[in-house]
Amino acid sequence: MSKIYYFTTPLSDEDVSGLNAGDIVYLNGTIYTARDAAHKKIVDLMAEGKELPFELQGAVIYFVGPTPPKPGEPIGSAGPTTSYRMDSYSPTLLANGLKGMIGKGKRNQEVKDACVAHKGIYFGATGGAGALLGKKITSAKIIAYPELGPEAIREIEVKDFPLTVVNDTNGKDLYQMGREQYEVKD
Repeated sequence: MSKIYYFTTPLSDEDVSGLNAGDIVYLNGTIYTARDAAHKKIVDLMAEGKELPFELQGAVIYFVGPTPPKPGEPIGSAGPTTSYRMDSYSPTLLANGLKGMIGKGKRNQEVKDACVAHKGIYFGATGGAGALLGKKITSAKIIAYPELGPEAIREIEVKDFPLTVVNDTNGKDLYQMGREQYEVKD
């Protein structure tokens, strides 16, 4: 049975350890946007021992390239992007304090294993609902790599941002669990 939680960032080990695949989370506070080009830059900075554009400990990264905002709004449509493009970078970020990732689609086994080893969570956001998700973002500002355009790193504030736990700290995968319910057993 799925449970509903409300959390405010930054997330702690205690916050994420209690979550199970299928649980619903309404997230509040500061999160960061980053897609594959920004992930590469972050991991490169880490390898060089340089300062990161934001504090990774307890952070949540949303895999999104939002559209420009309409006048008076903080952001445009902000739907999740397919997460597998970040799979090669996510284990390193999780090992260095990242607690949550938001996207759509499945993750590889290395990412799922890193979620278990480092107490991280992969949240799914509803694809195709970018305009509605954008309404849950109360502020947005570019903090790094403006040359990446929509893929620049943004610091955004969210209010009751609706998410589903896909991969939890116990190694469970909501997509596999859903499929297993309907598989024919021999």
